[in-house]
Amino acid sequence: MSEGTRRERMRASTDLAIRRQARKLLVANGRDAVSLRAIAREMGMTAPALYRYYDSREALLSQLCEDVCGDLSVELGEVLGSVDADDHAGRVFAVTRGFRGWALRHPQEFALVFATPVQETGSQPGGDQFAGVFLRTAAPLMLEGAFAIRSERVPSDMHQVPATDQQALAAAFSTAGLDVPSERIRTGDVYFMLTWWARIYGHVALEVFGRFPFAVDDAEHEDFIHCIAAPLRNDHGEVIAAVSISAPKVLLDRAGLLALVDDLLATARRISAELGWNETGT
Repeated sequence: MSEGTRRERMRASTDLAIRRQARKLLVANGRDAVSLRAIAREMGMTAPALYRYYDSREALLSQLCEDVCGDLSVELGEVLGSVDADDHAGRVFAVTRGFRGWALRHPQEFALVFATPVQETGSQPGGDQFAGVFLRTAAPLMLEGAFAIRSERVPSDMHQVPATDQQALAAAFSTAGLDVPSERIRTGDVYFMLTWWARIYGHVALEVFGRFPFAVDDAEHEDFIHCIAAPLRNDHGEVIAAVSISAPKVLLDRAGLLALVDDLLATARRISAELGWNETGT
């Protein structure tokens, strides 16, 4: 082994140790706890020695963002791969639940990547990590037609996607390593992607930071609980939320729960009407 190769391997090993220590500090105490001095102290190094690897705290946080987003991208890719390719709705819901689950398990990493001012992490060539994770997840769904929606549901001012916008989005996909021709980017795709991401991010951020104004549970995933739900629709007829009833099986059997379906549906229709939905479609 040459001296150069040995030195490169040692440098890579130390760099990995620095990033792991930074991640430990982040998870334990948040991004404010991540500093070159704190990492040097934990690793038994001097702060100046760390500057040979990262010339600033911002550079280290930027690398940490890349590491976190890489993990998130892999996890969402595995979630996407676990659902049948023809089940478009199932894949959208799977990715949505996957992102929420990851954020709740990793609140400090979520805060670093999705709620940190740009000046603290610096800009990334070719776009930030936030966009990369979203685009790598959204592109396969879009190409499969999972975002296809009726044109009448798209606001009138979005009925024509300017060619410049199509090209910009295609370029963003390309930066994320995806080949999505601009002509494949339709109005409905853009509208769905924007509203889908805005709702996911808004809801997840509120939940992660403890700002949801109402209780949220995962009752539909618990073996000892039944859960029924009905969709809430907005004035475009889009499902934007749900109202549900959950109960332990020992307290309410299936027949008792199903007896509540009509009341649940009536409640969902009433709330949807207040949101502007017209059930007749006229």
